Amino acid sequence: MQNTILANLEQIEQEQNVRILFAVESGSRAWGFASKDSDYDVRFIYLHPLEWYLSIRKQRDVIECPISGDLDISGWDLPKALGLFRKSNPPLLEWIGSPHVYLDRYGLADRLRELMADYYSPKRCMLHYLHMARGNFREYLKGETVRIKKYFYVLRPVLACLWIEKHNCMPPTEFDELYKDAGLSPSISVEIDRLLLRKIAGDELDMEPKIEVINAFLEQQIDHCSDFVEGMEMVDVDEDVLDEFFREMLGRVWKSEPAI
Repeated sequence: MQNTILANLEQIEQEQNVRILFAVESGSRAWGFASKDSDYDVRFIYLHPLEWYLSIRKQRDVIECPISGDLDISGWDLPKALGLFRKSNPPLLEWIGSPHVYLDRYGLADRLRELMADYYSPKRCMLHYLHMARGNFREYLKGETVRIKKYFYVLRPVLACLWIEKHNCMPPTEFDELYKDAGLSPSISVEIDRLLLRKIAGDELDMEPKIEVINAFLEQQIDHCSDFVEGMEMVDVDEDVLDEFFREMLGRVWKSEPAI
């Protein structure tokens, strides 16, 4: 699959006249609990030539490929990615921390990791995960029966919030690190371990009675983190640095590789 993914990325570069700077696996394969039926969710950051940005027309800032089999590929233009980086957008930051990297060129990811020291906002990040946890809990876990995979749509953002509260930094992408760091009680851990085994085995779409101990834990932690985040402060950032970085990347990429 690695070769197939790389071939698809190369085709995107040729057809769209872009350079892909960074491409990773996201979703369940990056989180560490993929099942045998899980898709490959490939996400990337790309850059057009300079002339593309010098236009009065509003240009599209995403590339979305039709899903083919179990391959789902899409990407963000670098200015869009930097705008989201300024806001500590967790999906983007999870890409930067993905354990499965397909392409890493021109020093983009290393530079973003350096900039996180000044641009990362724990409050913005926690608010995002809290919003996700609340919405998914309300949509998926309120019924008497629940799909196994839906628990992780709430567990992961809740554990990410607990990581931020404890460490005041970006949570790791891998679920296992979040889970181990949380130090949950045996009564909760045994149920999560059971869910993980069943999800990886491919039972993730099965419906079963809701697990009261997990539901109670999630509700309690959502309430706790909602109170905690109110006392956190926002981080002020300097957008000029990101503008300069964007211009630097334009020169670096298209000087070393002329437009197609």
